[in-house]
Amino acid sequence: MMPVSMCIGALFYPLLQHLSFLTPYLIFCMLLITYSNMRLKEIKPSRMHWWLLVLQLVGSVAVYWIVSFFNPVVAQGALICILTPTATSAVVITSMLGGNVAGLTAYTLLCNMAVAVCAPIIFAVVEPDSSIPFLEAVTVISKNIFLLLLLPLVLDIIIKRFFKRVHFFISRSQSVSFYLWNLALIIVTARTIQFISEQDDNNYYIEAVIAFVALVLCVCQFLVGKTIGSRYNDRIAGGQAFGQKNTILAIWMAQTYLNPISSIGPGAYVLWQNVINSYQIWKKRNNTPE
Repeated sequence: MMPVSMCIGALFYPLLQHLSFLTPYLIFCMLLITYSNMRLKEIKPSRMHWWLLVLQLVGSVAVYWIVSFFNPVVAQGALICILTPTATSAVVITSMLGGNVAGLTAYTLLCNMAVAVCAPIIFAVVEPDSSIPFLEAVTVISKNIFLLLLLPLVLDIIIKRFFKRVHFFISRSQSVSFYLWNLALIIVTARTIQFISEQDDNNYYIEAVIAFVALVLCVCQFLVGKTIGSRYNDRIAGGQAFGQKNTILAIWMAQTYLNPISSIGPGAYVLWQNVINSYQIWKKRNNTPE
């Protein structure tokens, strides 16, 4: 179903990309449904989370430094594909795969807050001519975190406490998240294709290289996350925490701080990560081991 959704988004992107304003609302509803089966006391950082966070911050700078010898724009695209924090929708995919939702929620919070502080510093070094003030960048990223991650969590707590029948209904509607995610995937794919088609730069070779680098980094990050997660009996959450990125935020950060062409990286990454997620969910639903 997910590949079909991506194809629909790609084929009808001139029309569907206008529905991009619905994406945050769809993610909000998916998270509210997912949180309904989770206990608040289960949300706490673990040693795995700290390893993943250090690897993400240090790895993004290291990969940028290495690739910059080849091409600085490609290096910026690689940087943003690693540095970008975990997508809020990763919680939904983790739930579908039967992973540790509470653990991933804890890492998503930790990762987003760390990137909100560290990203402006890293960008100031990579692209010193950026005109976006540090506090403004932190504010925008923090607002994104609150609206898409914390607000549904707060609402879930209120519903559990004061509207038990509503909570019971929501907690029994977990399968709805899958269909909401596919609708969001159609819209995100359409917006991504539209974004790529609007690029003014005619250096298609560099754009193709950035997209290929995004593919390599996407596969590597899922594999590294799963490897580290396996050591802590949290393979699914580890893979999603390290591999699934908030590409909408990534495109904004690339266009704001870096060379705009580097935003091709996260634009392609959203397609690669959803191909991987589609494959994982297919294997899960067919009870096939990874």
